Amino acid sequence: MFQSLHTVVAALRGGLGQQRVLVVGDVMLDRYLWGRVSRISPEAPVPVLHLQRETDVAGGAANVARNLAGLGVQVALAGVTGDDPERAALLALLAADGIDTEDLLIASDRGTVTKTRVIGNHQQMLRIDQERAVPLTQADRDRLLAAITRRIPRLDALLLSDYAKGVLGAEVCTVLIAAARAAGVPVAVDPKGKDFSRYAGASLITPNRAELAMATGTDPQDRDALVAAGARLRQDLGLDLLALTLSEQGMVLFDAEGIRDIPAVAQEVFDVSGAGDTVIATFAAGLAAGLGHLDTAHLANLAAGVVVGHVGTAPITRAELLAAIGDEQALEQGAKVRDLPGTLEQVRHWRASGELVVFTNGCFDLLHVGHVTYLERARRYGHRLVVGLNTDASVRALKGPGRPLIREDDRARVLAALASVDAVVLFDEPTPLRLIEALRPDVLAKGADYREEDVVGAAEVKSWGGRLVLVPLVEDRSTSGIIRRMQGA
Repeated sequence: MFQSLHTVVAALRGGLGQQRVLVVGDVMLDRYLWGRVSRISPEAPVPVLHLQRETDVAGGAANVARNLAGLGVQVALAGVTGDDPERAALLALLAADGIDTEDLLIASDRGTVTKTRVIGNHQQMLRIDQERAVPLTQADRDRLLAAITRRIPRLDALLLSDYAKGVLGAEVCTVLIAAARAAGVPVAVDPKGKDFSRYAGASLITPNRAELAMATGTDPQDRDALVAAGARLRQDLGLDLLALTLSEQGMVLFDAEGIRDIPAVAQEVFDVSGAGDTVIATFAAGLAAGLGHLDTAHLANLAAGVVVGHVGTAPITRAELLAAIGDEQALEQGAKVRDLPGTLEQVRHWRASGELVVFTNGCFDLLHVGHVTYLERARRYGHRLVVGLNTDASVRALKGPGRPLIREDDRARVLAALASVDAVVLFDEPTPLRLIEALRPDVLAKGADYREEDVVGAAEVKSWGGRLVLVPLVEDRSTSGIIRRMQGA
């Protein structure tokens, strides 16, 4: 769960668009050959692919940039390509995503890295790599460093996406990290290789299990040893944060506060291609926006869970991530209990989807069949039901010192467990008028034992085009009646 859901959602909705992030690294083109397999070749025991279509997408560091663009970040990309048709295809793709490619230079000694994947019946059958994974020439390295260092003072974050194709050598990493930290710019790194010393001084690195094991000489299957190695590595490299990604086991976060597990988000996995790109991009966006470490890690976990549900390399989008947050909240009954700012944010999300919001209120002490039936009936007048719940102090003021029988936290949690209830918000005042005016529901529901002129908030709801409904009640069902019978017994 998020520590500050409202802040995370607000950043996604608007704040990330103000952040400027430069991605530096190994840029590549991912080419897909899609087709259908229905027979085995008579020439050899291999499947025959009937080619139906070809698609190109930006891969490697370019896919990291696409993920940032999908989150609404102002993103630029620096690296090298060849002077070839693949470069032209890549530039066209990046331009469509609004990515600045001014510093995507032409290398003197290589072509554009291209990975061709053959997909049959939505399953990857073969990958063909075209690449020259050697360090940049001194001249190309100097040109690239000069272009990047000019940009650094204007950035909110620098992201190094290392695919071990030669761009991010030790000299380049050392120079860029030092320049960024001197300018107060956080540096996020997706690492590769055996020697992580080149990333010393970075703000964050995000190794996966195999990468951390290789860099530290640790058994990749020994989770405890990996965690201990991660803690040492963070200290040795002077990192603010290290996030060890463990696929279906989630993530382990190392920072000055200690070591914390971030559980995985259960998803059906179709293709893990690009999941690491999504994690580092989401982390960089969160750091640039000033989100907390735990909230950023949880957001990155959610984002990765979305992209592994796609076939092929696909970036996260802001809409998908907001939807994932909404789905997660719906699965957590306790998360239905919100403060007023959180409830307002959720109501805005529902309205953006064209849903009508119903509001009702009450004490709901000793929840019984009358309450449950009433809430089910109330929700039928719209798509979402928000329940305003009297706090303990408010209930005592209304019903006397002997009430409530059930404390407010427990009453809220039980209400949240009902399928008919979408949000519960506590209020301390004698009436829910402040909540009603803030939430501006489309429908105000109250029991049919009330007269319209006596319903608090009815006039206000009608003033903005909403309506009041008086919901039929189940006869002879009340908390007071239950209490009297218990006392009699």
